[in-house]
Amino acid sequence: MGSPQAGVHHSASSWRQPCPPAASAERSTLVEEVAKRVLALGQGRLLVGIDGFTAAGKTSFGHEVAEWISAAGRPVLRAALDDFKKPWRDRHLYDRESGEGYYRNAFDYEAVRNLLLNPCRSSGATSCVLCSIDPLTQRDHSSQTTPLGADVVLIMDGVFAFRPEINEYWDFRVWLRVDAELSVQRGAERDQDWAGSEAESVHRDRYLVAECIYLQEVDPLPMTDVVIENSVFESPRIIAP
Repeated sequence: MGSPQAGVHHSASSWRQPCPPAASAERSTLVEEVAKRVLALGQGRLLVGIDGFTAAGKTSFGHEVAEWISAAGRPVLRAALDDFKKPWRDRHLYDRESGEGYYRNAFDYEAVRNLLLNPCRSSGATSCVLCSIDPLTQRDHSSQTTPLGADVVLIMDGVFAFRPEINEYWDFRVWLRVDAELSVQRGAERDQDWAGSEAESVHRDRYLVAECIYLQEVDPLPMTDVVIENSVFESPRIIAP
């Protein structure tokens, strides 16, 4: 790639997952293709949104693309919409536990705009915030700032990333496709530690219901730049456009 490696700056959130090891040549090739498409957008700050069902592999894919872009010489910021949810202590103020309540009320779009997306879009801004409220510890990180370079690439993953509240910010949109039932199975396995025996019902009755509302109301797939079938981690493939 020829350029000195730049850094990847991650959120302080305890929810953060590690970058997965290389799984296959096929996957590495696809990650490279997407990363090159992002870099082809040119210089200046770039904002990439990665969306898809819960447990579709959004965070892992974001980490992989971030590592490739940083190796090409562009600094990268990694963020997750899960780090911009409303505090759990305020859940008595609104429904957050039904599927519709989760879709309508869980995320703090004002916070993600004010702390992260607006600064990234402002040429005069020199710093941003990558995490508002840690979703596990509930620790407030909104005063912890990260420097904003002139050519940084922000890669942010999360469900509902293309909702009207924030969709206009993205320069490049990725949708990771997995079957709804696979999403429930993967998510339930992943979240056993905190959800226990309720993990499957949380994913089936809350997250999946919310995601179906999102698909119905927003219809995000036609606005994406690339749709990737990600059901088999070792063998992802681009299926659209």
